[in-house]
Amino acid sequence: MNESNIDWILAIACFLAGIGIGALGYHLLNANVARNQKVRQRLAETELELNQVRDALNDHFAKATDLVASIQRQSQELEQQLNQSADRLCDDLQLKRRLNGNSSDDPLTESDELSMPRDYADGGRGTLAEDYGLRQEEASEKEQPQPVRY
Repeated sequence: MNESNIDWILAIACFLAGIGIGALGYHLLNANVARNQKVRQRLAETELELNQVRDALNDHFAKATDLVASIQRQSQELEQQLNQSADRLCDDLQLKRRLNGNSSDDPLTESDELSMPRDYADGGRGTLAEDYGLRQEEASEKEQPQPVRY
């Protein structure tokens, strides 16, 4: 055989080997791209679902707010209707005052209302006092002036 034929055969073999190596590299590198594309697609679907849930939640809260406002409005209308009917039909002054919110004649006064609980009784010192648990001698010693310390 001729040397020129060997050069051509070697060049064709190298070309085919390069094409094979290139195709193999493309296939290996492209597998990650396809996987990434699937992950992106799943991410887009999840974001779409999340946006739909947010929209549904916003609609739910808006409807709940409207219903609460409607209930408040209806309760105010009912209270006004009761007050008007009581003014027209009722002869009992105490009942009229209670319905209108004027509770000056109510048996409960401001002093009878509930107050914050305390840890001591009226007139007592309680457990939060500075001298709680000290004996009288110790208390009298504390009242004496202390010597000056240097």
